[in-house]
Amino acid sequence: MKVIGLLSDTHTYLHPKIFDFFAGCNEIWHAGDIGNYETAAALAEFRPLRAVHGNIDGMEVRSVYPKTQLFYCEDLKVMITHIGGYPGKYESAAIPMIQKERPGMFISGHSHILKVIYDQKFQLLHINPGAAGKSGLHHVITFVRFVVEGKNIRDLEIFEADRSGHS
Repeated sequence: MKVIGLLSDTHTYLHPKIFDFFAGCNEIWHAGDIGNYETAAALAEFRPLRAVHGNIDGMEVRSVYPKTQLFYCEDLKVMITHIGGYPGKYESAAIPMIQKERPGMFISGHSHILKVIYDQKFQLLHINPGAAGKSGLHHVITFVRFVVEGKNIRDLEIFEADRSGHS
C-alpha cells in the first residue's frame, strides 16, 4: 500500500498546507508546470518525487523531469504527462501512448481543472489534480491524495483553498 500526493501547475508556488496535506504520503507526483527547479527540489526533499515537465518549464526542469513518466506503483501501471486531455477529449499524442501502454491510471495537468473520471473505453482512471499554484484562470487551488493498493485506487481526498489566500 502506498499513499500518493498528486499536484500539478504549481508555477513556482507551494501552498503552505501542501506539506501538512501530504504528510502521510509515501510519494508525491507532479503533473507538470512545476515552474522552477527550486519548487521541485522542495517537494523532493520532503518526499520522493515523480514529475514531468510542462509547457512553462525551462531547461533546468526539463533536464531532470521527462515529458512523460510510465511506471508501476504497486501493481498499477501509471502514466503521467502534462498535456494529455481527458476521457473523450484526449490530446492526439496521448491516444497512441494509452493504446500501446494500457495504463490503469492516466494523469495529466495543464487545464487547471480538477477532474477524476473513469474511462470505460480504455479501462483506466484519469486524474487531473487541477492547479496547486496561483497563476492561471482558476479560482480554487487544488491537489489530491489517494491510496494505491495492488491495482486498486481508493480513499481519494481533495484539498481546496481559495486562491486569494482565504483557506
